Amino acid sequence: MFPKLIITFGVILYAIVVPILEINATHVFNLDWTPHVRIHEVWQLLTNSSLGILCLWLTWNQGKLILSAVVSLMITGGFLVAFTLQDTYGGSMQHLDGSEKTLFGFNLGVVGFGLVATLLSVVLFLECRKLRSCALDLEYRAQKY
Repeated sequence: MFPKLIITFGVILYAIVVPILEINATHVFNLDWTPHVRIHEVWQLLTNSSLGILCLWLTWNQGKLILSAVVSLMITGGFLVAFTLQDTYGGSMQHLDGSEKTLFGFNLGVVGFGLVATLLSVVLFLECRKLRSCALDLEYRAQKY
């Protein structure tokens, strides 16, 4: 149950919370952004939210936790890589007014997605270890009989 809740928490963060934070005048309706930039923003929000729905279905209906965790890790990890590389392409987490959403002095996205990416990595480790254990058990049983 813990892995399913971790995946669900991650999906809520990137598929619901992020759109709530970005469908406003600082992002989607920001008149200082070019229309081309805004369409990429909406595309990214819709893609991530759609993938989140897929991940919830994979997790809760299909029991495919590894696939769901990998997709979620790609989304959250993609943000962390983009944040890390922001100086190379002129990106910034600061709004036009110079403000930035922070938690304890750290960028809120880095804190949230860093936590989720770490937890998803733990889920992947545990689920893969469980699969390996099952495979070894089946191999042992096959050799025994």
